[in-house]
Amino acid sequence: MATDASSRRYLLGIDPGLNITGYGVLEVAGGAARLAEAGVVRGRANGSMEDRLQDIFTGVNEVIAAFRPESMAIEQLYSHYERPRTAILMGHARGVICLAAALASVPLSHYAATHVKRLLTGAGHAPKSQIQMAIQRELKLRDVPDPPDVADALAVALCHFHETRNHDHAHQR
Repeated sequence: MATDASSRRYLLGIDPGLNITGYGVLEVAGGAARLAEAGVVRGRANGSMEDRLQDIFTGVNEVIAAFRPESMAIEQLYSHYERPRTAILMGHARGVICLAAALASVPLSHYAATHVKRLLTGAGHAPKSQIQMAIQRELKLRDVPDPPDVADALAVALCHFHETRNHDHAHQR
């Protein structure tokens, strides 16, 4: 059954990182989601914080411009008490991604990693390999998505798809 372009829509999932930001674009049509594109945006490894953030911002903007997603989903910040600096650094990456969404007027939903994992695997603390296999199975991919940042971005996008498919519009979590 063919789907006309007007009923097709895109959802963008993002796994933020200063070195590697994963992204996954799902094409949604007829109540089903399929992989449209996935990849990574890399920050300059030896660049300043400002350069790395600019790379992330520019890369995410390019994906938004290419697909014009109707909504985006991003993983919420998680801070382990032994590594608070990691959460602070990740907050910078999330900030420029949130800014890119806002400037493009794309609604952004935030999901806890444990919620995403529980929804896709049944276990809130599933290892990355289990997430990769769940994404491979659900999107009927030949291989597991690699690197894991891509699988995490697709997991966030799939979570958002499942959470919003029965609603007329995406909602803020």
